[in-house]
Amino acid sequence: MLSTRTVLLLGCLSLTGCSSIPNLSDYTKQKDPFETFNRGMYNFNDTVDKAVVKPVAQGYDKVMPRPAKTMVSNFFSNLDDVVVTVNDLLQFKFKQAASDGSRVLFNTTFGLFGLINITERLPKHNEDFGQTLGYWGAPSGPYLVLPVLGPSSIRDGSGLYADSFSSVINNTNHVPTRNSAWALKGLDARAGFLEQEKVLDEATIDRYSFMRDAYLMRRQNLVYDGSPPRVRYDDEDEEE
Repeated sequence: MLSTRTVLLLGCLSLTGCSSIPNLSDYTKQKDPFETFNRGMYNFNDTVDKAVVKPVAQGYDKVMPRPAKTMVSNFFSNLDDVVVTVNDLLQFKFKQAASDGSRVLFNTTFGLFGLINITERLPKHNEDFGQTLGYWGAPSGPYLVLPVLGPSSIRDGSGLYADSFSSVINNTNHVPTRNSAWALKGLDARAGFLEQEKVLDEATIDRYSFMRDAYLMRRQNLVYDGSPPRVRYDDEDEEE
């Protein structure tokens, strides 16, 4: 799984790479035709984050001992591996599925339901149904900012719905437990972003464009397992 630090790095690379795109306005219209809506939703999410989510995450990060935070992250990472394994199989990545399935089995049974990661020697992968659709040729579609959830796309948004059927949390029948688990998972993820987001806070850039380009580049890399094809533009074809 690509870390938040990697996402920020990809965003920086995307900013430098934009200058090499022959027609930036056409590129933006193609990838982000709903920009007006997306910017409004981004501003809404940012307002909610600054007013509620970030302060709570800062309190969580300050109060929770590091070992406890690690165990919480391990627990949710183990649950995520169930979804990862399902999508491994859907992409016919059977060797990877065996590895990720083993992570779930051993971390759940011998790692106190995933609180302790005893399978550190096995690689941690990142697969979801959005990537599965991309693996089988479905295009990303327009960029889309979802309420609360943030950056996505038409394909990846559909993938979120499909992944809900294999999500352990989502299939928990006890509603208070399910809602509490989602809240804690989101809080843990937000707390993990506190240190890295200083890069954004200190940079004088268009944060919306930065996050959009970083997201799209990251998803492209994930779909192609780190080796995406080179993008060709219309101007390049004309030159040839």
